[in-house]
Amino acid sequence: MAKKIAQFPPGDPRTDPYGFLGFVRNPDGSVARNLDMPKTPISSYDNSPFLLVKDIPINQSNNTWVRIFLPRKAVESSPGTKLPLLIFIHGGGFVICSAATPYFDDLYNSFTTNIPVVMVSIEYRLAPEHRLPAAYDDCMEALQWIKNSQDEWLTKYTDLSNAFLMGSSAGANIAYHVGLHASTRFDDLKPLNIKGLILHQPFFGATKRSNSELKAVNDKILPPCVCDVMWELSLPVGVDRDHEFCNPVLSIKSGQFDQIKALGWKILVSGYEGDSLLDHQIKLVKVLEEKGVALVAKFAEGGYHGADSFEFPKLKALCEVVKDFVKSSVAVTA
Repeated sequence: MAKKIAQFPPGDPRTDPYGFLGFVRNPDGSVARNLDMPKTPISSYDNSPFLLVKDIPINQSNNTWVRIFLPRKAVESSPGTKLPLLIFIHGGGFVICSAATPYFDDLYNSFTTNIPVVMVSIEYRLAPEHRLPAAYDDCMEALQWIKNSQDEWLTKYTDLSNAFLMGSSAGANIAYHVGLHASTRFDDLKPLNIKGLILHQPFFGATKRSNSELKAVNDKILPPCVCDVMWELSLPVGVDRDHEFCNPVLSIKSGQFDQIKALGWKILVSGYEGDSLLDHQIKLVKVLEEKGVALVAKFAEGGYHGADSFEFPKLKALCEVVKDFVKSSVAVTA
């Protein structure tokens, strides 16, 4: 039977959280994908008056690649002018979505043209076929590719010395862990120089339900039952949610964040007060503050998890927050 194309939102996640994510749970406990997520073809950008876009393979064995977004104005501007680099890691609970998923098209357009930046969005392997740390490894490999790339868009129009690593939801979790690793290989990654991490609605958790999760049992986007499935399918077999991949407080308290602090990287944590994962995000902010990390925390009133994909005014506001963060970080460290 051919897989169906996913339509979002597909139904009530509380009645069938596996089906909500496009999976079928078999009697033996295994799961199988039942839905294909729609993808934006690269050809859809051919007539864009604002952007030039292309896909480049990274690791063909793993089917990983990047989608690069270049503002047309960068090509038309004075020679030698280079833009900051925003490396973006998409969300989807580690188990769904792609760098080409239409939910992210408005973000790509808004950020690339309004900040402006050159954006590189990473396609990484998904769980459960490839459990964590596969996504972390793929994104780290993409950083190495960026460092070594001779692609004209990156050599001619991009300032690799002013790079930012951004993730949304599960992508923010990945950006966090990749940032930890990249900070220990700072010299090896040059001329790629990461100036900051942008963690938007980061997807973290713990074995104990938080108050914001308990309040979200009827949430139509990300109730706890959906989080349960995402963690079940993505964490290494045999570990619980107090593993460092899920609970970032463990890595912060163990000292792994000290190198990021020493490098002077700035961290932006942003989100919404209505997000079911708010308490985990607030806890992350508090621990980072205690560690003395250069931190900006922005939590807007209301909202919900993934609001920026469905409400353009919220996406526009997020773009302004990221724009201010990038400009202030470049100015301070230039």
